[in-house]
Amino acid sequence: MIAGLDYWRELPIKQQPQWPNAVAVAAASAKIASYPPLVFAGEVDTLRDRLAAAAQGHAFLLQGGDCAETFAGANAEQIRNRVKTVLQMAVVLTYAAEMPVIKMGRMAGQFAKPRSSDNETRDGVTLPAYRGDIVNGYDFTPESREANPERLVQGYNTAVATLNLIRAFTQGGFADLREVHNWNRGFTSNPANARYERLAGEIDRAIKFMSACGADFEALKRTEFFVSHEALLMDYERPMTRIDSRTGTPYNTSAHFVWIGERTRDLDGAHVDFLSRVRNPLGVKLGPGTSGDDALRLIDKLDPNREPGRLTFITRMGAGKIRDALPPLLEAVKASGATPLWITDPMHGNGMTTPNGYKTRRFDDVVDEVKGFFEAHRAVGTFPGGIHVELTGDDVTECLGGSEMLDENSLATRYESLCDPRLNHKQSLELAFLVAEELGRSK
Repeated sequence: MIAGLDYWRELPIKQQPQWPNAVAVAAASAKIASYPPLVFAGEVDTLRDRLAAAAQGHAFLLQGGDCAETFAGANAEQIRNRVKTVLQMAVVLTYAAEMPVIKMGRMAGQFAKPRSSDNETRDGVTLPAYRGDIVNGYDFTPESREANPERLVQGYNTAVATLNLIRAFTQGGFADLREVHNWNRGFTSNPANARYERLAGEIDRAIKFMSACGADFEALKRTEFFVSHEALLMDYERPMTRIDSRTGTPYNTSAHFVWIGERTRDLDGAHVDFLSRVRNPLGVKLGPGTSGDDALRLIDKLDPNREPGRLTFITRMGAGKIRDALPPLLEAVKASGATPLWITDPMHGNGMTTPNGYKTRRFDDVVDEVKGFFEAHRAVGTFPGGIHVELTGDDVTECLGGSEMLDENSLATRYESLCDPRLNHKQSLELAFLVAEELGRSK
C-alpha cells in the first residue's frame, strides 16, 4: 500500500496521456523534481488569506487567461496583453465592488487539457487527441500527436519564463493604477461602449481626488498577481509538489492555486485524493448535474477543517441552466455551515459549433450566465465571490457578439485558439463593465 502523497497511484485516474515510453516519462518527472519551485509557500499562504476574505464577502476574485497556453504563445507581447487585460478588468471591478479584487491568471502552467475522447478522426485517419502542448503537438500527424515526455520539461521551462515576465510587469511599474485607467479610457471613448463612459468618468474623478489628497501612488505602481491552472497532468503536478521547510507540509509549487475539473472530480479518484493532501487553495469545477450531496462530500474530502480560503467552487452551468441548478447547491452548502468561495465560469457551459465548423460561444450567453449567478446568490443570501474567464489580450475573433457584433462570418478572420474560444481584449473589458453593474446591484 502506498501512503501519503503517492496514494493516488493506487486509485482510478482519468485524462492522462498514453505515454509510449514509461522510462522517459519517469526521467522527465525526476528532472522536474530537481528544479526550483515556480512559486513559494509563503505566496500560496498569502493567496489563501486573500481568498478567505473573498469567501467572507470582503474581496472579489478575477481569474482569467488562456483556454490552453501554447509554447509558441509564451512571448512578451502576448503575455503582456493578457496581464494588461486582467489589470484593466480589475480596476473597473475594484471601483464597482468597493473592495479588493484578487488578480489571478490562468497562466504559467495551463498547458494540459482534458478531452472528451482519447482519439480524433479526420478523413478516415485516427490519431491521439491533442492534450495540450505539454503532452503533444496540434498538427494532425502521427509524429506530432504522439505523447512526448520531453514536453514536460519544456512546459516547466515555459512556465518559468512566463512567470518571470508576469512578476516583472506587476512589480516594475507596468501595473500603475493611473496608466491602467488610461487604457480603459481608450476603450470607453469608442461610441459602441458609451454606456460605460459614466463609470469610467467616476473612476477618473476618484483617481484625481486621490492624487489631490497626496495618495501614495508609488504603492499603486505594483500589484499582487497570482497564477493558476487545472491540476490535470500528474507526471507534472507530482514532481512539482515539495515539502515546505517551515512547516513540513506539502505545497504544489507549480502554481499558487490549482483546480480540479468537472471530468476529474470523482471522490474516489486520483486527482481529488492527491490535491486533498497539498496546502494550496483549491478550486473544483461544478457542472449543472452536481447535487448538494456532491458538493458537501467534496467539502468533507478537500476541506475537512473548514479552513477559510481553502476551497473555491467554480460553477459552470450554462446560461439556460444556472438559475435552476445553482440555488439548490448554494442552499445545501449554506445550511451545512461551510463557507467556500463561490465564483462563476460563464464560458464552459455555453459552447456551440457553427455550421462552418468553428467552436464558439455567444457573448450574450456568457453575460446571461453571469447575471444568473448573481441572481442566484441574491436569492439565497450568499456572496457571489468572483469570475473565471477564458480570455486573451489579443484581438482574436473566437466568440460571437459583444459591442463589435462579431458574427459567424467574422470567426475566420482571426481564430487562433487550439482548444476553446476565448473572449478577446474588447469583449473582456465589456464583460468587466457588465460585471461591475451586477456588483453594484448586489451591494
